[in-house]
Amino acid sequence: MAASPAYQTHLPTSPEWLNKGDNAWQMTAATLVGLQSMPGLVILYASIVKKKWAVNSAFMALYAFAAVLICWVLVAYRMAFGDQLLPFWGKGAPALGQKFLIGRAKVPESTHYFKNSKIVETPMEEPFFPMASLVYFQFTFAAITMILLAGSVLGRMNIKAWMAFVPLWLIFSYTVGAFSLWGGGFLYHWGVIDYSGGYVIHLSSGIAGFTAAYWVGPRIKSDRERFPPNNVLLMLAGSGLLWMGWSGFNGGAPYAANVASSIAVLNTNICAATSLLVWTTLDVIFFGKPSVIGAVQGMMTGLVCITPGAGLVQSWAAIVMGISSGSIPWVTMMILHKKSSLLQKVDDTLGVFHTHAVAGLLGGLLTGLFAEPALCRLLLPVTNSRGAFYGGSGGVQFIKQLVAALFVIGWNIVSTTIILLVIQIFIPLRMPDEQLEIGDDAAHGEEAYALWGDGEKYDPTRHGSLNTGTTGVSPYVNGARGVTINL
Repeated sequence: MAASPAYQTHLPTSPEWLNKGDNAWQMTAATLVGLQSMPGLVILYASIVKKKWAVNSAFMALYAFAAVLICWVLVAYRMAFGDQLLPFWGKGAPALGQKFLIGRAKVPESTHYFKNSKIVETPMEEPFFPMASLVYFQFTFAAITMILLAGSVLGRMNIKAWMAFVPLWLIFSYTVGAFSLWGGGFLYHWGVIDYSGGYVIHLSSGIAGFTAAYWVGPRIKSDRERFPPNNVLLMLAGSGLLWMGWSGFNGGAPYAANVASSIAVLNTNICAATSLLVWTTLDVIFFGKPSVIGAVQGMMTGLVCITPGAGLVQSWAAIVMGISSGSIPWVTMMILHKKSSLLQKVDDTLGVFHTHAVAGLLGGLLTGLFAEPALCRLLLPVTNSRGAFYGGSGGVQFIKQLVAALFVIGWNIVSTTIILLVIQIFIPLRMPDEQLEIGDDAAHGEEAYALWGDGEKYDPTRHGSLNTGTTGVSPYVNGARGVTINL
């Protein structure tokens, strides 16, 4: 029997450059990251919000996933990973042609030269799999960034304004950070380290989300004061998909099933577990009892913090980063939030600023301290890169990390503001108060459950009249710990 074309080595389906193991892992990693969004964050958003916003919150995530994919292949992929247009931006073009997609993957602007020289220091990134695998893998990162941003404006943003915002923010904000740090832009060649998106994804989504929350405006008073999750167990299911999917998130970043990928997966889980335990311990010490919502927050900040350095730090450093991510965002959320008039004024629904902007910035700076020289040599374009902890040029690396963070913060504030102000000319950013009182039924004509209440304990003296107040819910919900639900 003749061998299947898939297993013959000299046919176009199996060119000499193709490493089937790397390609299989890259597609698997992309699928894992995709599952973080769909259904992971769709489920998590639907369950962590007040019952009347379950459908709207899930749909915002679902819409973003689909819209980002189409915009990505039409123009945005090559703005992020194509030929240079500006030092921080690539030339937009479709990523749909057969010749482009079945050829060997490459990042054309990633060839790195020695300073003030035409001598190549690090050759162009050319993974051993097709361009189609790289396009899809990077799409899943773009999609989850958009969905994380949505967490800041749940419970009041006009769905039509959101539908306009998604493609505009992807094109004019996300692609800038991605090209600058990953696609061969000026920060990439300067030697800034962002292994898998601490800045490109998490700092960007946290800052842009906070900025969007400012311009969209707050939820109605009753929602800000009482916003209990409608299904804590389902929230845990979504969180579990997020955690396990992170192995693809950080494990796929080297574009190969190699040593760095293995280190990254281990460090990712170590940091997440440490952060969850530290956050839970602080809850017990200061509030007397552990919180499931708090544990999810600690898990999230740990995953975010390790992301910029997952494949570049030693595993003991992952524990240190987990301790930091379980404590510093906890302080900003539980203590600083109460004392800051700005943080109180801006209604960041799920606290994306704390869990992504603060944790992402923290991770980037700690990577500037703990990036291990031998691991850096496996992955980075600039030779002799190292964290400040290892001496030599490490102090300069920390400064680079700080400057890159300031660029990402500044760009996202400005671009997000301009995009929303333009949309506001044509579409109101916030739903009218009368629709906000109703929720899903007003926005979509659909409801998540044919049940009374918003997740509170049953009170027969009140629920006989379908009162939607809440009693006996987590301190994270009623404000005793500083904010509503944060993720």
